[in-house]
Amino acid sequence: MQREIPGSTLTVPVPDHKEIKTGTLLSIIRQSGIPRSEFE
Repeated sequence: MQREIPGSTLTVPVPDHKEIKTGTLLSIIRQSGIPRSEFE
């Protein structure tokens, strides 16, 4: 996933696994800049 931010592009990895570890998911959510509530 990519998100355009002023002066840059933020790239967030999305693992291609059936299940990912909780810490990995939380890191992806944090890096995305999207509020955690959007994923709940």
